[in-house]
Amino acid sequence: MNIAWGITGAGHLIKESFDVMDEISKNHKITSFLSKSGEEVIKAYGLWDLLDNISPGGYLEEIITPEKQGSSSPSTGRFFLGKYDLLIVSPATTNTVSKVVYGISDTLVSNAVSHATKSMINTYMVPVDKEEKIIETTIPYYLDKAICTKCSDCVAAEKCENDAIYSYTIDLLKCDACGRCIEYCIYNAIIGGKKLKMKVRKVDADNVKKLKKMEFIKVLNHPKELLELVGSSFNF
Repeated sequence: MNIAWGITGAGHLIKESFDVMDEISKNHKITSFLSKSGEEVIKAYGLWDLLDNISPGGYLEEIITPEKQGSSSPSTGRFFLGKYDLLIVSPATTNTVSKVVYGISDTLVSNAVSHATKSMINTYMVPVDKEEKIIETTIPYYLDKAICTKCSDCVAAEKCENDAIYSYTIDLLKCDACGRCIEYCIYNAIIGGKKLKMKVRKVDADNVKKLKKMEFIKVLNHPKELLELVGSSFNF
């Protein structure tokens, strides 16, 4: 089975989505469609190597990025050709959800949703902000400037193989979340895996309600629900 999978720039549910992707990829081909923000978040959470295993290359198993596709996103034309059995977007940011709801398709992922639904291909979406409530999420690695003593010789920076630490901050576009820097900072100024609470806005919850009413789109609460659905007939 050929599956298109859209990944947007959400840290919440990103690891859970990758766990499910990895499992599904054992029996099905997955083409990964990344938004620009999605590409950044994958790197920040140290998931790029896993994505390479999920979509190792070759036809219908590529990692497709905005840089490779440009604004026209030609690979999304595969939906019209019937190359994919379904589209999954997990995690789906509030930005992507609002664009889909209002018919905007100016990113690789929102364009994929537009093409899939026009082609009458079922689309499963896992929004990160579904209803008005407090949720808990895990943030990427960061350097706490309130703790950092600005050592003249920062061992963590010297040991970072990606040169992601400089000017007493962590560049998330270079960081791969390996965690080695934590070992080298004797002041414990580098934080990883911290959980925070945040409130889902009413406007975002309302957009999810609208999303649920759209044709050929099914909204799921958690990526793990996909494990059962992929083995079904995909009928909504």
